Amino acid sequence: MYKYDGLLIYQSHDDDGVLEVVEEKGVRSLHFGSEPRQSSLLLSNPDKIELSYVRAMTSWQLFKPILDDEALLIGLGGGSLTKHLLKHFPDCRLKVIECRKSVVKIARSHFSLPLDPRLKIIIDDGGAYIKQRTESNAQRYSLLLVDAFDHENLAPSIANEAFFAACQSLLKKDGMLVINLWGGDDNPLYNQCSAWINHIFKQKALFLPIRDRGNVIALAFNDDAAFSSLKYLRQQAVMLEQHYQIEFPDFLKDLKRNNERAFSQLIVK
Repeated sequence: MYKYDGLLIYQSHDDDGVLEVVEEKGVRSLHFGSEPRQSSLLLSNPDKIELSYVRAMTSWQLFKPILDDEALLIGLGGGSLTKHLLKHFPDCRLKVIECRKSVVKIARSHFSLPLDPRLKIIIDDGGAYIKQRTESNAQRYSLLLVDAFDHENLAPSIANEAFFAACQSLLKKDGMLVINLWGGDDNPLYNQCSAWINHIFKQKALFLPIRDRGNVIALAFNDDAAFSSLKYLRQQAVMLEQHYQIEFPDFLKDLKRNNERAFSQLIVK
């Protein structure tokens, strides 16, 4: 059966709706009953991050090249970010909060998500999980990655000021929040989320629009985050591109171009 211009190879239902796996031109993708891809896997190179917005979510590495403690991820999808962290940061321990048990099963069966003692997956609502742990897990995580969309937009439990305040509480003083948003000045939810992020993180945030897509990746820095010079960041971007085959120089250019005021205030002269 063909769907979304590709071959439907798997379909199931849970309480939240349809889950589908579709293959097209050597790429396997996860869909939640609609055309947007929740995750994709290049069959000839499963370790490569296929979707451009997911690659852009690794742009935090420009500012924090070492990750050797704990990271928290909200939203699993096919596990592209989780696999990237497991492969390249062997000393990092990961906790992933995913609201749909069926998504975890598909990530393992169709998207090469490994069993690994460094990885713990919890079935829960990501927004509720974070808000309930502002005291017990305060200043615990160096990195918090959020990619929590339903079939239409940012999950409701994520799209509120209390969620971003709770994220800030869970991060170490030099920690970073990275979140995938659906951008555009004509999107009231994006405008509200970006305002909340800027307020809670005291204007220490950068926004990375994804070329030819509607996604915008927000990078927010906690109080004690250290910033390097532009010269160093350019050198770092080239080195990271060579190592990961990810377009870090483009990320840096787009961050600078789209955040002129914030960039000039945050980056060391």
